[in-house]
Amino acid sequence: MKENKYDDPAFFDAYGKMERSVRGLEAAGEWPALRSLFPHFEGKKVLDLGCGYGWHCRYAAERGATVLGTDISEKMIAEAKKRNLMPGIAYRQQPVEDLSAGPGSFDVVISSLVMHYVQDYASVCEKIYDLLNAGGSFVFSVEHPVFTAEGSQQWITDDSGRARYWPVDHYYAEGARQTDFLGSKVVKYHRTLTSYLETLFRLGFILKHVIEPQPDPVLVAQHPGYKNELRRPMMLLIRADKPAAN
Repeated sequence: MKENKYDDPAFFDAYGKMERSVRGLEAAGEWPALRSLFPHFEGKKVLDLGCGYGWHCRYAAERGATVLGTDISEKMIAEAKKRNLMPGIAYRQQPVEDLSAGPGSFDVVISSLVMHYVQDYASVCEKIYDLLNAGGSFVFSVEHPVFTAEGSQQWITDDSGRARYWPVDHYYAEGARQTDFLGSKVVKYHRTLTSYLETLFRLGFILKHVIEPQPDPVLVAQHPGYKNELRRPMMLLIRADKPAAN
């Protein structure tokens, strides 16, 4: 299944009003932790899968990389070209599942909050392993399995609307979950932490970092609503490298 809500005008408009859409990387609570996982970009060939507005593409290009950003959404690609097109960056409309490139085509693959929309995670990871150069890095973020397991992605609240606890249920039952996001029904795929990591091990990746990031303290101070994000993990960040050539 290749879901593309982002070309729906109402959904795209709502997404464009999110703070991370307006302000970019500095408004993303996980950005400091994700940035810490990146290798040096100077002289590297980088692929950004599900590039959205192209913020990560710009970050890599400004540090000396040649970057290809891909996204399933025509509207996202158009917006990326408006906001974040500069020398060294090319954009292409393409679903993650249709990824195709020759072996060793890239040194770094980035994917931010995309893999939980992908039904066949293992197949995509296999393609990424093949197209990475020896010693290359796969850096990605997903919604944390604790966040996706129950499906509703909503706090259980008391009568006054205050968050009491986050529901975790059917954790081991991997598969599709339908949730409300930006006023629309969206399908995401829940998988366990074991599946995320063991798939990478099985394919031959070397696991370098696993982070369950807390929001940037600056954002927590600026926005009281972020305090609830300190009560359970919302995201999972992973860096896995392809072994270097002998």
